[in-house]
Amino acid sequence: MFKKWANVLMIVSLIFAVCSPTSYAAAKTLKVTVTLVSAELIENNSVGNEWAIGASVNGKNLKEGSSVTLKLKSTDTLKLKAEAEEQDKIPDIGSKSANVKISSFSKSTNKSLSVVVKENRGRYSGNTATWEFKFKISKK
Repeated sequence: MFKKWANVLMIVSLIFAVCSPTSYAAAKTLKVTVTLVSAELIENNSVGNEWAIGASVNGKNLKEGSSVTLKLKSTDTLKLKAEAEEQDKIPDIGSKSANVKISSFSKSTNKSLSVVVKENRGRYSGNTATWEFKFKISKK
């Protein structure tokens, strides 16, 4: 008789543990601000002199020094993207992306993306230029 009640008690305890509010609580909604702090050409081995650059977070464009504020869940991920394009008849383009989990930091974090652009034609074919994009991500 004791074993029967012990089994019943164990089953009821498991049901309460699985169905407790903490096991299925909704993720907290946060305001997350992403700033493109800088985009800097740090190395240029004869790739070009005229450039177009761009960056985005979750598909929203950022200019150097600008910010975007997003409402996200604590379980979400930010997708950062940076691009650099050398401007001539046949443009040379480089890009880099990174994902940042909101849960991976507490208040703020910095993330850098290094974008390499490779010269595709001419006597400098194969040479590279490197851009560094610095992002600051803050939770509120």
